[in-house]
Amino acid sequence: MQYNTPDLDDRSKYLRSLVVRGLKGGNRGHVGSSMSPIEILRVLYDDVMHYDPQNPAMKKRDRCILSKGHGCLALYALLADKRYFPVEELDRFCHRDGILGGHPEQNKVPGVEASTGALGHGLSIGVGMALAARMDRRDSRVFVTMGDGEINEGSVWEAAMCAGKHKLSNLIAIIDYNKIQSAGLTRDIQDLEPLADKWTSFGFAVEEVDGHNIEALRAVFARTPFNLEKPTAIIAHTIKGKGIPFAEGDPKWHHHSRFAPEIFQKMNDALGVSNA
Repeated sequence: MQYNTPDLDDRSKYLRSLVVRGLKGGNRGHVGSSMSPIEILRVLYDDVMHYDPQNPAMKKRDRCILSKGHGCLALYALLADKRYFPVEELDRFCHRDGILGGHPEQNKVPGVEASTGALGHGLSIGVGMALAARMDRRDSRVFVTMGDGEINEGSVWEAAMCAGKHKLSNLIAIIDYNKIQSAGLTRDIQDLEPLADKWTSFGFAVEEVDGHNIEALRAVFARTPFNLEKPTAIIAHTIKGKGIPFAEGDPKWHHHSRFAPEIFQKMNDALGVSNA
Protein backbone atom coordinates (compact mmCIF):
# COMPACT_ATOMS: atom_id res chain seq x y z
CA MET A 1 0.00 0.00 0.00
CA GLN A 2 1.42 3.37 -1.05
CA TYR A 3 0.75 6.65 0.73
CA ASN A 4 1.52 10.27 -0.12
CA THR A 5 3.25 10.96 3.18
CA PRO A 6 3.66 14.65 4.07
CA ASP A 7 7.09 16.00 4.92
CA LEU A 8 7.99 15.79 8.60
CA ASP A 9 7.02 18.92 10.50
CA ASP A 10 9.12 20.66 13.14
CA ARG A 11 7.64 18.68 16.02
CA SER A 12 8.35 15.33 14.41
CA LYS A 13 11.90 16.46 13.66
CA TYR A 14 12.36 17.67 17.23
CA LEU A 15 11.19 14.35 18.68
CA ARG A 16 13.61 12.54 16.41
CA SER A 17 16.39 14.84 17.60
CA LEU A 18 15.66 13.59 21.13
CA VAL A 19 16.13 10.04 19.86
CA VAL A 20 19.47 11.10 18.37
CA ARG A 21 20.39 12.67 21.71
CA GLY A 22 19.79 9.32 23.39
CA LEU A 23 21.78 7.47 20.72
CA LYS A 24 24.66 9.87 21.28
CA GLY A 25 24.37 9.60 25.06
CA GLY A 26 24.64 5.82 25.01
CA ASN A 27 26.72 5.55 21.83
CA ARG A 28 24.41 2.73 20.88
CA GLY A 29 20.76 1.97 20.17
CA HIS A 30 18.11 0.88 17.71
CA VAL A 31 18.01 3.57 15.06
CA GLY A 32 15.44 2.35 12.53
CA SER A 33 13.15 0.81 15.14
CA SER A 34 12.97 4.07 17.14
CA MET A 35 12.31 6.35 14.17
CA SER A 36 9.39 4.49 12.59
CA PRO A 37 6.83 4.79 15.46
CA ILE A 38 7.46 8.47 16.35
CA GLU A 39 4.25 9.81 14.78
CA ILE A 40 2.15 7.00 16.28
CA LEU A 41 3.37 7.80 19.79
CA ARG A 42 3.26 11.54 19.17
CA VAL A 43 -0.43 11.46 18.29
CA LEU A 44 -1.23 9.18 21.22
CA TYR A 45 0.47 11.46 23.74
CA ASP A 46 -0.45 14.79 22.12
CA ASP A 47 -4.04 14.16 21.10
CA VAL A 48 -5.53 10.87 22.28
CA MET A 49 -4.58 9.54 25.69
CA HIS A 50 -5.70 10.67 29.13
CA TYR A 51 -2.73 10.80 31.54
CA ASP A 52 -0.90 13.02 34.03
CA PRO A 53 2.92 13.18 34.08
CA GLN A 54 2.73 14.56 37.63
CA ASN A 55 0.72 11.51 38.69
CA PRO A 56 1.92 8.60 36.51
CA ALA A 57 -0.02 6.05 38.60
CA MET A 58 -3.37 7.83 38.20
CA LYS A 59 -5.86 4.96 38.18
CA LYS A 60 -8.12 6.29 35.43
CA ARG A 61 -5.28 6.97 32.99
CA ASP A 62 -5.03 5.38 29.57
CA ARG A 63 -2.16 2.91 29.19
CA CYS A 64 0.44 2.90 26.42
CA ILE A 65 2.55 -0.25 26.06
CA LEU A 66 5.49 -0.25 23.66
CA SER A 67 5.66 -3.98 23.08
CA LYS A 68 8.57 -3.58 20.65
CA GLY A 69 10.75 -2.56 23.57
CA HIS A 70 13.92 -2.23 21.50
CA GLY A 71 12.34 0.92 19.99
CA CYS A 72 12.37 2.45 23.46
CA LEU A 73 14.09 5.68 22.45
CA ALA A 74 10.89 6.69 20.65
CA LEU A 75 8.95 6.24 23.89
CA TYR A 76 11.68 7.95 25.94
CA ALA A 77 11.53 10.94 23.59
CA LEU A 78 7.80 11.38 24.24
CA LEU A 79 8.09 10.81 27.99
CA ALA A 80 10.92 13.33 28.23
CA ASP A 81 8.97 15.81 26.11
CA LYS A 82 5.96 15.42 28.44
CA ARG A 83 8.22 15.91 31.49
CA TYR A 84 7.85 12.48 33.02
CA PHE A 85 11.58 12.89 33.62
CA PRO A 86 14.17 15.54 32.69
CA VAL A 87 15.25 15.54 29.07
CA GLU A 88 18.85 15.39 30.32
CA GLU A 89 18.26 11.73 31.19
CA LEU A 90 18.65 10.99 27.48
CA ASP A 91 22.32 11.89 27.83
CA ARG A 92 22.68 8.96 30.23
CA PHE A 93 20.93 6.40 28.04
CA CYS A 94 22.40 2.97 28.85
CA HIS A 95 24.66 4.45 31.55
CA ARG A 96 24.94 2.75 34.91
CA ASP A 97 23.92 5.94 36.70
CA GLY A 98 20.90 6.53 34.44
CA ILE A 99 17.34 5.23 34.49
CA LEU A 100 16.97 4.66 30.74
CA GLY A 101 18.05 1.23 29.61
CA GLY A 102 18.10 -0.40 26.20
CA HIS A 103 14.58 -1.69 26.90
CA PRO A 104 11.91 0.12 28.95
CA GLU A 105 11.53 -0.92 32.58
CA GLN A 106 8.36 -0.47 34.60
CA ASN A 107 8.80 0.98 38.10
CA LYS A 108 12.17 2.41 37.05
CA VAL A 109 11.16 4.81 34.30
CA PRO A 110 8.18 7.08 35.07
CA GLY A 111 5.45 6.60 32.49
CA VAL A 112 6.54 3.13 31.37
CA GLU A 113 3.58 0.79 31.81
CA ALA A 114 5.32 -2.54 31.15
CA SER A 115 8.84 -3.91 30.94
CA THR A 116 9.15 -5.06 27.33
CA GLY A 117 11.72 -6.25 24.88
CA ALA A 118 11.22 -9.97 25.25
CA LEU A 119 9.14 -9.70 22.11
CA GLY A 120 5.53 -10.79 21.93
CA HIS A 121 4.47 -10.06 25.50
CA GLY A 122 2.94 -6.60 25.18
CA LEU A 123 -0.42 -7.59 23.78
CA SER A 124 -0.92 -10.22 26.49
CA ILE A 125 -0.18 -7.59 29.15
CA GLY A 126 -2.56 -5.23 27.38
CA VAL A 127 -5.34 -7.82 27.40
CA GLY A 128 -4.94 -8.16 31.16
CA MET A 129 -5.04 -4.39 31.64
CA ALA A 130 -8.11 -4.04 29.42
CA LEU A 131 -9.93 -6.80 31.32
CA ALA A 132 -8.99 -5.19 34.64
CA ALA A 133 -10.36 -1.84 33.47
CA ARG A 134 -13.64 -3.47 32.49
CA MET A 135 -13.91 -5.26 35.83
CA ASP A 136 -13.20 -2.01 37.68
CA ARG A 137 -15.72 -0.15 35.52
CA ARG A 138 -13.04 2.30 34.38
CA ASP A 139 -13.02 4.09 31.04
CA SER A 140 -9.28 3.47 30.65
CA ARG A 141 -8.08 2.43 27.21
CA VAL A 142 -5.01 0.33 26.48
CA PHE A 143 -2.85 1.06 23.43
CA VAL A 144 -0.27 -1.58 22.49
CA THR A 145 2.29 -0.82 19.77
CA MET A 146 3.95 -3.88 18.25
CA GLY A 147 6.62 -4.36 15.63
CA ASP A 148 5.79 -6.24 12.45
CA GLY A 149 8.66 -8.68 13.00
CA GLU A 150 7.50 -9.09 16.57
CA ILE A 151 4.13 -10.45 15.54
CA ASN A 152 5.85 -13.61 14.34
CA GLU A 153 5.60 -14.57 18.02
CA GLY A 154 2.83 -17.04 18.81
CA SER A 155 1.93 -15.36 22.09
CA VAL A 156 0.70 -12.35 20.09
CA TRP A 157 -1.96 -14.48 18.44
CA GLU A 158 -2.90 -16.23 21.69
CA ALA A 159 -3.53 -12.78 23.16
CA ALA A 160 -5.44 -11.75 20.03
CA MET A 161 -7.75 -14.76 20.38
CA CYS A 162 -8.39 -13.87 24.01
CA ALA A 163 -9.08 -10.21 23.17
CA GLY A 164 -11.54 -11.24 20.47
CA LYS A 165 -13.25 -13.71 22.77
CA HIS A 166 -13.80 -11.06 25.45
CA LYS A 167 -14.77 -8.34 22.95
CA LEU A 168 -12.27 -5.90 24.48
CA SER A 169 -13.28 -2.70 22.75
CA ASN A 170 -11.01 -0.76 25.14
CA LEU A 171 -7.95 -2.48 23.65
CA ILE A 172 -6.24 -0.94 20.62
CA ALA A 173 -3.47 -2.96 18.98
CA ILE A 174 -1.17 -0.93 16.72
CA ILE A 175 1.23 -2.57 14.29
CA ASP A 176 4.27 -0.48 13.33
CA TYR A 177 4.39 -2.00 9.85
CA ASN A 178 7.76 -0.82 8.54
CA LYS A 179 8.27 -4.07 6.58
CA ILE A 180 11.76 -4.73 8.03
CA GLN A 181 12.86 -6.76 11.04
CA SER A 182 16.30 -7.29 12.50
CA ALA A 183 17.54 -9.75 9.88
CA GLY A 184 15.89 -8.39 6.75
CA LEU A 185 12.57 -7.80 5.00
CA THR A 186 9.48 -9.29 6.64
CA ARG A 187 8.24 -10.56 3.28
CA ASP A 188 11.39 -12.64 2.93
CA ILE A 189 11.63 -13.90 6.51
CA GLN A 190 7.95 -14.60 7.17
CA ASP A 191 5.44 -12.84 4.96
CA LEU A 192 2.67 -11.29 7.04
CA GLU A 193 0.17 -10.67 4.26
CA PRO A 194 -2.78 -10.62 4.16
CA LEU A 195 -2.20 -8.87 7.49
CA ALA A 196 -5.53 -7.04 7.80
CA ASP A 197 -7.41 -10.27 7.11
CA LYS A 198 -5.46 -12.05 9.84
CA TRP A 199 -6.49 -9.54 12.49
CA THR A 200 -10.06 -9.53 11.22
CA SER A 201 -10.19 -13.32 11.51
CA PHE A 202 -9.15 -13.04 15.17
CA GLY A 203 -12.15 -10.86 15.93
CA PHE A 204 -10.66 -7.37 15.60
CA ALA A 205 -12.09 -4.36 13.82
CA VAL A 206 -9.25 -3.30 11.53
CA GLU A 207 -8.14 -0.18 9.66
CA GLU A 208 -4.92 0.71 7.85
CA VAL A 209 -3.28 4.14 7.92
CA ASP A 210 -0.18 6.05 6.88
CA GLY A 211 1.83 5.84 10.09
CA HIS A 212 3.67 9.12 9.43
CA ASN A 213 0.65 11.26 8.50
CA ILE A 214 -0.37 13.17 11.62
CA GLU A 215 -3.84 14.14 10.42
CA ALA A 216 -4.60 10.62 9.20
CA LEU A 217 -3.48 9.18 12.54
CA ARG A 218 -5.58 11.69 14.47
CA ALA A 219 -8.60 10.79 12.38
CA VAL A 220 -8.22 7.03 12.77
CA PHE A 221 -7.63 7.21 16.54
CA ALA A 222 -10.62 9.53 16.91
CA ARG A 223 -12.82 6.73 15.52
CA THR A 224 -11.65 4.14 18.04
CA PRO A 225 -13.13 1.82 19.01
CA PHE A 226 -14.27 1.00 15.49
CA ASN A 227 -16.78 -1.49 16.89
CA LEU A 228 -18.12 -1.52 20.45
CA GLU A 229 -18.18 -5.32 20.37
CA LYS A 230 -14.59 -5.84 19.18
CA PRO A 231 -11.00 -4.90 19.98
CA THR A 232 -9.35 -2.57 17.47
CA ALA A 233 -6.31 -3.19 15.28
CA ILE A 234 -4.60 -0.31 13.47
CA ILE A 235 -2.04 -1.28 10.84
CA ALA A 236 0.23 1.75 10.55
CA HIS A 237 2.35 1.68 7.41
CA THR A 238 5.69 3.23 8.30
CA ILE A 239 9.27 3.54 7.05
CA LYS A 240 12.06 2.10 9.16
CA GLY A 241 14.53 4.87 9.99
CA LYS A 242 12.06 7.57 8.87
CA GLY A 243 13.63 11.03 8.92
CA ILE A 244 17.23 9.86 8.51
CA PRO A 245 17.61 9.41 4.74
CA PHE A 246 20.71 7.22 4.87
CA ALA A 247 18.99 4.87 7.35
CA GLU A 248 15.52 4.75 5.78
CA GLY A 249 14.54 1.27 4.66
CA ASP A 250 17.97 -0.19 5.40
CA PRO A 251 18.06 -3.28 7.65
CA LYS A 252 21.66 -2.45 8.56
CA TRP A 253 20.36 0.44 10.68
CA HIS A 254 18.19 -1.78 12.88
CA HIS A 255 20.76 -1.43 15.68
CA HIS A 256 24.18 0.16 15.98
CA SER A 257 26.77 0.53 18.71
CA ARG A 258 29.95 2.60 18.84
CA PHE A 259 28.87 5.09 16.23
CA ALA A 260 31.44 7.05 14.28
CA PRO A 261 31.43 10.56 15.82
CA GLU A 262 30.32 12.24 12.61
CA ILE A 263 27.15 10.12 12.40
CA PHE A 264 25.29 12.19 14.99
CA GLN A 265 26.07 15.38 13.07
CA LYS A 266 24.78 13.74 9.89
CA MET A 267 21.57 12.69 11.66
CA ASN A 268 20.97 16.15 13.07
CA ASP A 269 21.79 17.76 9.75
CA ALA A 270 19.13 15.55 8.15
CA LEU A 271 16.66 16.76 10.78
CA GLY A 272 17.72 20.39 10.46
CA VAL A 273 18.74 20.73 14.10
CA SER A 274 22.02 21.58 15.78
CA ASN A 275 24.28 18.77 17.02
CA ALA A 276 23.55 19.21 20.72
